[in-house]
Amino acid sequence: MVLVDTNVLVYAADADSPHHTASRSWLEHQRRRPEAWYTTWPILYEFLRVTTHPRVMRRPWSVQQAWEFVSSLLDSPGLGVLVPTSRHPEVAGQLFAELPHLAGNLLHDSHTAILMREHGIRRICTRDTDFHRFPFLEVIDP
Repeated sequence: MVLVDTNVLVYAADADSPHHTASRSWLEHQRRRPEAWYTTWPILYEFLRVTTHPRVMRRPWSVQQAWEFVSSLLDSPGLGVLVPTSRHPEVAGQLFAELPHLAGNLLHDSHTAILMREHGIRRICTRDTDFHRFPFLEVIDP
């Protein structure tokens, strides 16, 4: 089981990115497999934010284009979207006790890491090196 992070989705969507080919290939491979793989709603909304932002993307998408991409992902046979369970506060408290240095922008990544731990997922496909700060995660770079 693996979770896909925002940047891999953005690179897969952005033909101008030097990481496009590898990210698109990885994503298309995942989409064809029936085995479980995951993302989160915050990751999907961050994808929408980034791909429609004129200061981030050289050629920003319309929200309709970005949503079509997300919708096609959601139609993938093995894709699941992780959501918090009743254990979420307990798992978050454990993580913050283990990694008290977390602050600022790392808290968005920690939310992803907490959801992953909560659901027993250890592998994340990302180009974001900050995920190496979570020792219980295995980071996969497409």
